[in-house]
Amino acid sequence: MRTTRTLSALALATVLAVTATGCGSDDSGSKQTLTVFAASSLTRTFTELGRQFEAEHHGVTVRLGFGGSSDLVEQIRSGAPADVFASADTKNMDKLGDAATDPRSFASNTLEIAVPPGNPAGITDLQDLTKPGVKLVVCAPEVPCGTATQSVARSASLTLKPVSEEQSVTDVLGKVASGEADAGVVYVTDVKGAGSKVEGITFPEAAGAVNVYPIAALRDAKQSRLAQEFVDLVLGRDGQQVLADAGFGKP
Repeated sequence: MRTTRTLSALALATVLAVTATGCGSDDSGSKQTLTVFAASSLTRTFTELGRQFEAEHHGVTVRLGFGGSSDLVEQIRSGAPADVFASADTKNMDKLGDAATDPRSFASNTLEIAVPPGNPAGITDLQDLTKPGVKLVVCAPEVPCGTATQSVARSASLTLKPVSEEQSVTDVLGKVASGEADAGVVYVTDVKGAGSKVEGITFPEAAGAVNVYPIAALRDAKQSRLAQEFVDLVLGRDGQQVLADAGFGKP
């Protein structure tokens, strides 16, 4: 059984630099590779959709590269051969300008506080993240989840003092799950996807910073037809159901 290949964006760019000559265009050969760059918070859903796309497209392999949206934009700008880009916010998609063909919003997400099982620091709300001694981890400000975190903190007139700022929401979640941090600000979908590894604390201020996710086929896509078909899958009924099941909201 063929399996969807999932790599970090940096590792994927390295692999493709070596193997690009072996990937056919839309018109060459029966074996084709579609390369999708997507925000870290889409890892579970896009892995599932990648497998579904492969099952429906004989001879096609989907390579998935996940990372912080800002890092993915820099990879694309630097020439990483991606066919599709899905961002966790419109700001980073807009950075690509005409390089992104007709971006379409496909999902939304809100923030939630993740804590280790048992909630040892006794976190109950956003203000508790400012208590002395609380080891807080957040996304870096240039990453969509970091931008949203800063927004809710400002709205609540709070000054957060994290012990670290990570380049992806996956890294934040990992530090919480390992017990390295007392709390981390991530997305609702990340808490849901982590299962028993973390507990989630909702907070009302999150409603003021909803992230809308856009997706686009890229202008320089080597697989332009397949790229648009993948976008259509995400926007269509099946894709929307996968996203809803993971906790994403409507765009």
